[in-house]
Amino acid sequence: MKNFIKNLPKAELHLHIEGSFEPAQMFEIAKRNKIEIPYKTVEEIEKAYKFDCLQDFLDIYYQGASVLIYEQDFYDLTYSYLEKCSAQNVRHTEIMFDPQTHTERGISFEIVINGISRACEDAEKNLNISSYLIMSFLRHLSEEDAFKTLNQSLPFKDKIKAIGLDSSEIGNPPSKFKNVYKSAIEEGYIPLAHAGEEGPPAYIWEALDILSIKRIDHGNNCLQDENLIKEIIKRDIALTVCPLSNIALQVVKDLKDHPLKKMMDLGLKVTVNSDDPAYFGGQVNQNYIEIQKALGLSKDDLVILAKNSFNYSLLSNKNKEEYTKSLDEYFEINK
Repeated sequence: MKNFIKNLPKAELHLHIEGSFEPAQMFEIAKRNKIEIPYKTVEEIEKAYKFDCLQDFLDIYYQGASVLIYEQDFYDLTYSYLEKCSAQNVRHTEIMFDPQTHTERGISFEIVINGISRACEDAEKNLNISSYLIMSFLRHLSEEDAFKTLNQSLPFKDKIKAIGLDSSEIGNPPSKFKNVYKSAIEEGYIPLAHAGEEGPPAYIWEALDILSIKRIDHGNNCLQDENLIKEIIKRDIALTVCPLSNIALQVVKDLKDHPLKKMMDLGLKVTVNSDDPAYFGGQVNQNYIEIQKALGLSKDDLVILAKNSFNYSLLSNKNKEEYTKSLDEYFEINK
């Protein structure tokens, strides 16, 4: 099964590039940039990557991001993630980045976007991995702040496919960002958002009806509302589920109780993703391996999940067909 998963063609649709920052690389870039961090060794950083809830994680996440200063730092971070994709047979990835995490520290939007996008271009040439960028607004900040970020992004619109909404969910409902989403959609960005990870089903309704999102990041709590489940199925909207993240942040206590299979059985379109792999104990393949083992997923189930990852990506229909064709061929040989 591990081998089947390893070679399974797949896409990753829920990945925060700042959350792919491995301790060794953080230590190396901090040293290179002569930045003091409160850790003397890589092992100390690894120990700090343990937390009990979303907020604990976010605290260390923002601390790690503080060592990223130059375009080369953002390039190295992104290219390192894309090399890991190549090793896992991830053919396409949709990378979220948090400009406000950096612009708030005085790092220009241009430095962030150029470093990340240059790595994506090189990976397409060198590693044959396609990628899109999703610019995420931090929901604990104001809508006014999000508007500043939207305006900063406009000269770089050709490098950004979609917008997202992440960070502390409770107390920051999607409706808080109604106006900035409307403006972003008018600029041609595709709307996506985190909803229903820690927040209630009402947040998912808001994301659908007020923000007009085309994909739900996480969405676990939709299961508390039967009408919401029906609505998501009716609108043919996928959920980007992150099993190991759910365990690390105690959204789910035990992987054996994870709702992924139940979601599939109900007819929801589910994908498997790593979220913040450096912090949550595994890249996308590890998420597939652990959830397969915990829920006893069959090869057919795994192929459905991988197929969803292509079909509910932001790729063109032609590209989706090419990727799913290679997936079907793989399954035919490895049933």
